[in-house]
Amino acid sequence: MHSTCSVHTTLESPIKSKYTMYGAHFSLYSGKLRAYLVNKGLTFDEVLSTASMFRRVIIPKTGVRFIPVLETPEGVCLQDTAAIIDALEARHPSPRLLPATPKQHLFCRLFELYADEWLLIAAMHYRWNHDNFPFVYQEFGSLAAPRAPAFIRSFIGKRLGAKFRGFVPLLGITDATIPSIEAWFEEHVLAELERVLSGQPYLLGEAPSVADCALMGPLYAHIFRDPGSGKIMRRRAPHVAAWVERMNRPPATGGQWCSDDAIPEPLKVLLQGALRDFWPVLTNTVAALADWAEGRPKGEELPRALGQTAFSVNGVEGTRVMQSFHVWKLQRVIDAYEATIDSDARASVDRWLAEIGGSDAVNIAIPRRVERLNNRIVLA
Repeated sequence: MHSTCSVHTTLESPIKSKYTMYGAHFSLYSGKLRAYLVNKGLTFDEVLSTASMFRRVIIPKTGVRFIPVLETPEGVCLQDTAAIIDALEARHPSPRLLPATPKQHLFCRLFELYADEWLLIAAMHYRWNHDNFPFVYQEFGSLAAPRAPAFIRSFIGKRLGAKFRGFVPLLGITDATIPSIEAWFEEHVLAELERVLSGQPYLLGEAPSVADCALMGPLYAHIFRDPGSGKIMRRRAPHVAAWVERMNRPPATGGQWCSDDAIPEPLKVLLQGALRDFWPVLTNTVAALADWAEGRPKGEELPRALGQTAFSVNGVEGTRVMQSFHVWKLQRVIDAYEATIDSDARASVDRWLAEIGGSDAVNIAIPRRVERLNNRIVLA
């Protein structure tokens, strides 16, 4: 695996390798995809997503303005990390990063949703409400003016960053909820991750999985790399910090996931918290989608937001936006559960779900399913 993995970061790479990833090191979901490509052992070039790359490649080939984007050897551009990983797991069966055993498979789907969408709250809070400046402004400025002097990059980056900073209160990050968000992340999330990673190199044992890659999104790009939050991680969770560095290196071959389809106890604790706090938001989002979709035809594109909902973090209540994209991600969890048709395997999965308070979570009825079409979420 060491011999097949090659990463080259350039501003505008003139030579194509097997795959080309358009991303940025400060981009949350780029951290997830990069970790997947590295741990999958795929050769790829990484190209910084400058304004020029958006104009020339990303928007023309995907129709959207989101990164990361992966270009295949055939010149097809794939967008959205979950969809990209699904495509690559099918195309490159070995080494597997998505377990086939029922509990670990469902765990990876659950944990991907949790890391991608719920831990986003912590990632956005620590980036924009901690001592990460002018570092963050320099990072944003590098997209628009990569060769400009530092003071110009900082000026431009501050203007570009203002858009992303504007998302912070929409996620329910306010003066009222910030203390509970920090207590939840530092005393619960980091603490439980430190417990599991102090005893083994990856979440599910001796080999990386899709769950590890998903966790790299919020933990690498925002928490580890940003200076203010990076200090907190290294002080409170040194084994988690070491895991972040390990995930950006090709792993040693031959590692195995936990035997007997087991899930480490600290990860069960994390999912218990997610099911308690995040699932009410998802349930309300599904209901809001059903109201919005009534009478609308198949193929109609969903709005990105479906209104506001109450939510809680660490026992403190707030209000946040409901995102339609979450329904597509939730469907993936439900579909993974329903694909477990073997009666013995289903019984084992059901017992595990009961242990973490997730029995009802996989039985949420979705009146109108959605699908990704041309990189947009539409009614199925």
